[in-house]
Amino acid sequence: MGERLESAARKATIQDILRLPPKWLSLYSSFITKNQSSVTSIESALRSLTYIIPGRFRDAELASESLHSSIQLLSLYHDTLLLRAMSKLPGAPAQQSPHNRYTNVVQYTELLWEMMAKRKGEKVRWRIAIILEIVKAVCRLLLMRITNSRPLVSPPLPEREVIPEEAVEEEEEDDGFRDEGFHEERERPVKEQEYKMKRTGMSLPVLPNPSDISTYLLSKVLTADDIKAAPSLLNSTRGSARLAEILYILQPVIYAVALSRSKDKRNWQPWLLGLSIEYAARQLRKDGLRTTSLEREQWAKRGWAMGWWAMRGAFYENVTKGFLHKTSDRLPSLISGVLDDYLYLWDGYYFSTSSN
Repeated sequence: MGERLESAARKATIQDILRLPPKWLSLYSSFITKNQSSVTSIESALRSLTYIIPGRFRDAELASESLHSSIQLLSLYHDTLLLRAMSKLPGAPAQQSPHNRYTNVVQYTELLWEMMAKRKGEKVRWRIAIILEIVKAVCRLLLMRITNSRPLVSPPLPEREVIPEEAVEEEEEDDGFRDEGFHEERERPVKEQEYKMKRTGMSLPVLPNPSDISTYLLSKVLTADDIKAAPSLLNSTRGSARLAEILYILQPVIYAVALSRSKDKRNWQPWLLGLSIEYAARQLRKDGLRTTSLEREQWAKRGWAMGWWAMRGAFYENVTKGFLHKTSDRLPSLISGVLDDYLYLWDGYYFSTSSN
């Protein structure tokens, strides 16, 4: 009898332990949902700190890049939790394709993978770099197929949207978790802004500041893109426009393969090949009357991103590198220290100047 009781107690203990991780994840999800603005501010501060800390790369490059990648992945996980909460609202947008997240995960960790691979040798480093570029290209080609050959959008995931208070309250009721301290802090500003009528009990919002009426009215105006369905924001590509998009996707793979086969960093052939493919993609694109504002915005971003070619390959080794090192010698020690840390990164790693 005693053995049976002991066995039952052990089973109950194991079951309780197995229930803890899902419970903790549920509590963490509720906390992130209720404190979205604070969490976003903390993430932004931590991300900025990893960029500006002097000596970030040279002394402990692997540890510091691991920290940076971890912050980015944690932010991506928070986006997933917030989108899950948004999906419970009526009229919520459709769930994003997982290929978007796969692409982001690779982009957030690609430099870390290259740092670890470089310790095994240059051959392993370039093998890993090519594999990562192929993974990104495959995900993007699949996204093109899923979206009926529509061009890619950067960034691939939408910006975070503020979750309405009603959704937060509903999630608290569903999860059975309620933090009184955070709840009171969140409700206090709402009560200060609203006026509650005594007879009807209805609440009226406070009128905008008379000196800033135009800003208030502009915030309520809907543009043509605001009322369009999501598929209408981007046109399906055909013919040369589709070829241009495919060239843009495959260009990093071709450039990485060309660099891996070139033994001389000052060799201009890989650099000219990569730049020519990207320029050809821009020339093949048709900028007609049916081009949407989002498409023009994306191609403008790609145009600015072409400036990164000044920091790559032969152009960097023959032109930019010497100029930056001379500039660093003339700057104050604090600024030159930060610049030297980035020069160390740009000198030795392929993904440090990758723009897609």
